[in-house]
Amino acid sequence: MTAESAAGPTPEILAAFEAAKGFMPVHEGLALYAAATEAGALGLPLLEVGTYCGRSAILLADAARGAGVGALTVDHHRGSEEQQPGWEYHDPSVVDPEVGLMDTLPTFRRTLRRAGLEDHVVALVGRSPQVAAVWAGPLGLVFIDGGHTDEHANADYEGWAPHVSEGGLLVIHDVFPDPADGGQAPYRIHLRALASGAFTEVSVTDSLRVLRRTGAGI
Repeated sequence: MTAESAAGPTPEILAAFEAAKGFMPVHEGLALYAAATEAGALGLPLLEVGTYCGRSAILLADAARGAGVGALTVDHHRGSEEQQPGWEYHDPSVVDPEVGLMDTLPTFRRTLRRAGLEDHVVALVGRSPQVAAVWAGPLGLVFIDGGHTDEHANADYEGWAPHVSEGGLLVIHDVFPDPADGGQAPYRIHLRALASGAFTEVSVTDSLRVLRRTGAGI
């Protein structure tokens, strides 16, 4: 599967994606959109772990809308470790001045509204392991783009990979085999997924990996 194997987003949706606050480059976004479009054909919800301000959620939600399935986002909206004050990806504009903590939820909601997608997303606000613990249903796609420590990446994988249906897709962002390019935690869960025998890699677009469930377990 490649980004070219599915129809891409409309110019309006792509413009909304490019205008949104976030870090995913366009070519990786198009690969995510292709995966979401394919997975939507299973008739099951598409879920994202790690939402930030909604950049990639635009593409997930639009693909879900086209397939007639739900799009779900999981995030506590307090920012991941590298987005805290004093770190490289900190953005003071998304700090709640009343409590002095990151709060990306208002920006996320505005992002969806501007894209015309507010009614097509269910935002699950909470920490990934806590939300996963109360989630029971199968999913057509799980996109892991959350915290980049081993603790958080493994928790995301262990909490959500079991819900990927047979033939469904597991998508992992920020997979960097070379430590010089970025943190290794997403790469390690990518290797874990492949070693499990439950997932087979079907596409690579820079740091975005798409894997299909082809066996049981994680």
